[in-house]
Amino acid sequence: MDAAIQLKIDTWLRGNFDQATKDEILLLQKENPCELADAFYRNLEFGTGGLRGIMGVGTNRMNKYTVGMATQGYANYLKQCFPGEVKVAIAHDSRNNSRFFAETTANVFAANGIKVYLFEDLRPTPELSFAIRTLKCQGGVVCTASHNPKEYNGYKAYWDDGSQLVPPHDKNVIREVDKIASVDDVKWNGGEAITLIGKDLDEKYMDMVKGLSVYPEIIQKHKDLKIVYTSIHGTGITMVPPVLEKFGFRNVHIVKEQSIPDGNFPTVAYPNPEESEAMSLGLQLAEKLDADILAGTDPDADRIAIGVKDSGGNWMLMNGNQTAVLAFNYLIEARKAKGIAKPNDMVITTIVTTPMIDGIAAKYAVACYRVLTGFKWIAEMIRQKEGKENYIIGGEESFGLMIGDKIRDKDGISAVALLCEMAAYEKEKGRSLYEKMIDLYVEYGFYKEHLISITKKGMDGQQQIAAMMESYRNHPPESINGSAVEQLLDYELQKGINLQTGEKWKIEMPKSNVLQFILADGSSISARPSGTEPKIKFYFSVNTELNSATEYEAVNKELDNKIKAIIADMKL
Repeated sequence: MDAAIQLKIDTWLRGNFDQATKDEILLLQKENPCELADAFYRNLEFGTGGLRGIMGVGTNRMNKYTVGMATQGYANYLKQCFPGEVKVAIAHDSRNNSRFFAETTANVFAANGIKVYLFEDLRPTPELSFAIRTLKCQGGVVCTASHNPKEYNGYKAYWDDGSQLVPPHDKNVIREVDKIASVDDVKWNGGEAITLIGKDLDEKYMDMVKGLSVYPEIIQKHKDLKIVYTSIHGTGITMVPPVLEKFGFRNVHIVKEQSIPDGNFPTVAYPNPEESEAMSLGLQLAEKLDADILAGTDPDADRIAIGVKDSGGNWMLMNGNQTAVLAFNYLIEARKAKGIAKPNDMVITTIVTTPMIDGIAAKYAVACYRVLTGFKWIAEMIRQKEGKENYIIGGEESFGLMIGDKIRDKDGISAVALLCEMAAYEKEKGRSLYEKMIDLYVEYGFYKEHLISITKKGMDGQQQIAAMMESYRNHPPESINGSAVEQLLDYELQKGINLQTGEKWKIEMPKSNVLQFILADGSSISARPSGTEPKIKFYFSVNTELNSATEYEAVNKELDNKIKAIIADMKL
């Protein structure tokens, strides 16, 4: 065992840790020393979004002690920034230990003299963002690992506007967390009482979501729209059915096998609505019932996936870019048709999301801004434009939408409701969502995107990913799949370069370890290491004209083959 790792292990065995923790360390020492080394070889990093990791004993795991130390650092920073009364809201999802971590977090905040609002039971992440704004809190935490496998849990920290931390607060909180050198530095008990919140806030949140509806009269005409919904064992079950009822939908079918919140996620390998396997039971029920739309949310109900019937009547899942295109177009188009669009309307998306959104916004003279990946940057742009421009929707390719400005994080609950309303809106026109998507391709060009993730596990995984990024950064390819690489956009160095002319320019965005290659044929490839897992993501976007719906299948295959050729040429 490495001496530094052994020192950390010995510190836990001798320190103020409960006996169950020490017993587990001793068992791992005896039966699985490699696992023990991985549990202690580093401290679980409090990144710009908070914590996320495998649950278990050790400095590199999610447990009572790592959560408590993170909370103590965050509490210290909140008290520095807000010298008066400090209030926080805390929520959690359906994962194993989420309630325990939420209560641990609440106790540490309370012991530091901070007023705590704790949801009485599991709630969606977007409701936590809403609660922070509604209760005028200075911060908040949700205990969730989003769509990660069941072994994981996490801790996301929020600021007073209901968004996740952005500069300078993200780095400052990290600095304070890093100062907590021992569990003995944590105030574990005492302080103010913890206030439980629940139904009253639920009603306010649902009323807010109902206020986002553009065409309630069309829902009344199509209140029997056949909707299938799955919560994939998560928190969405608490809010989606009552919100759909409040919208006026009367024909909602729940996937029963996945309706009970369960941190073991017994029916899926990964509780991620991006994965067809996670949505398979929903697809089966939608086909059986001949539904109009299928919707699913992830465990903390911030992500949304939808399924529709194709031209042959076969069920398919829309990808995140397609879902975003449909949602952006609906809110822009429907608001215009209803006469409620404003001259200063704006939409926001991210640098790795389909360029098709820009075309839609341009047609309707709506300002479209691009920010770094993550909804905290969408929230930051709203902050910058507040009082000058009217935000209506933001979203990104990772199956996330944020509709309206009453919350500042992605919201799968309002997204389900608005996408179902959109299905009713198109049905009123005698058109399916699938047909609408193809019509948009004909109008704006056929944009097709694809994402691959490469995982590098183990202690050297992050180093391998870093080496891969440095290679691309210092030695960019001259061409990819026969098309010249015209531009290299380096968001970490905040500079762009035209590789053909040598022209350079500054990228006016915060630093982020993302590289983009823009090709002469209009394709783009983005490389982005994950901030929470040892993986690197590659985003591919290709496009061409689509002259008519009858050409769709052939052109779709052509673009598929082009993406495959790019991946092969890059040896990924």
